[in-house]
Parts: sequence; C-alpha cells; structure tokens
Amino acid sequence: MSGTSGSELRTSLKLPWRIRFILAALNAISNASIRRNGTVNRCLMTLIDFKVPPSDKPVKGVTTSDKPVKGVTTSDTTVDPSRNLWFRYFLPRGTTSGENLPIIVYFHGGSLVFLSPSSKSYDDLCRRLAGELPATVVSVNYRLAPEHKFPSPYEDGVEILKFIDENPPANADLTRCFIVGDSAGGNLVHHVTARAGEHDFRNLKIAGAILIQPFFGGEERTESEIQLAGTPLWSVERTDWCWKAFLPEGSDRDHPAANVFGPKSSDISGLKFPKSLVFMGGFDPLRDWQKRYCEGLKGNGKEVKVVDYPNAIHSFYIFPQLPESTLFLTELQDFIYSQ
Repeated sequence: MSGTSGSELRTSLKLPWRIRFILAALNAISNASIRRNGTVNRCLMTLIDFKVPPSDKPVKGVTTSDKPVKGVTTSDTTVDPSRNLWFRYFLPRGTTSGENLPIIVYFHGGSLVFLSPSSKSYDDLCRRLAGELPATVVSVNYRLAPEHKFPSPYEDGVEILKFIDENPPANADLTRCFIVGDSAGGNLVHHVTARAGEHDFRNLKIAGAILIQPFFGGEERTESEIQLAGTPLWSVERTDWCWKAFLPEGSDRDHPAANVFGPKSSDISGLKFPKSLVFMGGFDPLRDWQKRYCEGLKGNGKEVKVVDYPNAIHSFYIFPQLPESTLFLTELQDFIYSQ
C-alpha cells in the first residue's frame, strides 16, 4: 500500500454498493453521535444500532457456506446488574446433553464506546460462529466509555471468565476456551487474557487468544493511518476521541491500554499467555499497530499466528458476502480445532 493516495484508494477498494452504503451510514451516524464535551448521543446511535432479543427458537445465521449450518438458540444471563454486566449465550441446535463444544468468550467491537451483544450485527456474527464452527459462544456486554473508563471493560471480562468457571454453560468444554474479539474487542482480548493469567481457575483453561483487527494505537501517526485515511469506518479524529473517552484523565495514547508494547508498557514476558491468532486487513488503517503488536508478542516469547487479507477493510467479517469473511471462518475453525 506504499504511496497510495486517497483517489487511488477509492479506485482500488472494491466493495458492493450495498456495503458501501451501509458503511457510509455507520460512519456518518457514529461521527455525529460523539460530542465535543466528551459525551455520546446514544439516542442518535439507535438509528443504526438495531437491537435483537434472545431467541429460544433455533435461528440460522446469515451465511454463504455450502455446508449445512445448524440453527442456534440464544439466551441472556445477568452476572452483575449493578454494572449491567451480562452475556448472550449461543448454542447450536441439536447439541446433545453429553456433547461439549469449544467455548468462545466474545468481545464485540465499537471503539470501546459503541454497540453490545444485542446489536444485530454482533448477534448475527456470533450466530454464524456458533453454527458454522461449531462452538458455544458467550458474547459479553461490557461497560462502555465515556461513562466507564479504563480499566472497566477489562475488569468485566475477567469477571465473566470467573463466572463461567463457576457456572459452566450447557454443552461448553471449559478446557477449550478461546478469548475472541474484534476491533475494540480485540484490544480486550489481550488485556483480559493477560489479567486472567494471574488467576487460578478451577475448570476453565484458556486455549487460545484470537484478535480480529484489534484496536491499538499510540501518539505516533503510522504509515497505514496516514495512507489509508480514506477507508470506511475509520477516521483519526474519531479514534482520537474514543481513546480520550476511555483512557484515564491526563493520559495520552501511549498508555499501555492502547500502546501495548510502547514506551510506557511493562514487561509481559513472564505472563501466562496462550497461542494467539491475529487477523489483519490490507485496507485497515490500524494494520501497522497490529503488526507492532504481533512483533511485541514474539519479542516477549509468545506464540502468534498472523492471517493477513490484502483486500480486507476494517470489520470485513461482519459482511458474509465478502470472500474474506468465509476464509476467516475457515481459519478460525482450523485454529480452534487444532489446539
């Protein structure tokens, strides 16, 4: 992507018109919902953040797969009502009482500010994961900024792991637990997994960490941020706003929550950390930060596999009609079932 101008980017990025329209609407409403005073107009966000209830009737996720896909039932479980901490559980239909599947603990994206497990896009995605892998999925409703700053969502993530360790969901094999998340949720995957490594679980074993285009950053403007500034769903201004909304007062973007291996980070070489799988995309402005993250893991003696799709935009996995979305599910399945 070296030397790509804004006009060249628009020409080389091939997307169906319907996806372009959806992305444009998401971008416009997201930008309009953040206020200069540091608050969010959450009523405005309801225009694009459609919510769906849980369903005890098996529903198939949107898919382009040729193979038969199981319907999936969903249910919501409250862990701590005082902080609205709950999760949506996805269970493939036809799973017998003695059959235990890998369990995915999923953290949704949204720049640490937006969305939830009941957002239609994430209900659809987790339904696809459960039905096609197959696996059970715990999709976590963690606290959002700016109402709740660092380290609130990381604490929520560990609390969910402790809860399912003591209260195993139906048909979940806790010895095959994978911490998974996209974008901001990918950021949570790292920090929750690192914190969980300091806790002794009774039943749960973290078998892998899967970061899908994780949301990391820093004070520096990287080459990919500059060259790919015209891509959908991303702007320097909005991500800067979101980091400021999330990080402690007085912090800059080199805070270890954002810049994991930056100048203010601590040594993680001694932490228990499972093998990681990191997805990247050629049209993702955050790709340079993701590359540095992978290099940091390797430099600290941690095992990581990188999957890089040259033509993928940020959040490509949300759209089943994109070819990378199908490839992504295959890579995910291979990783989960090989551990």
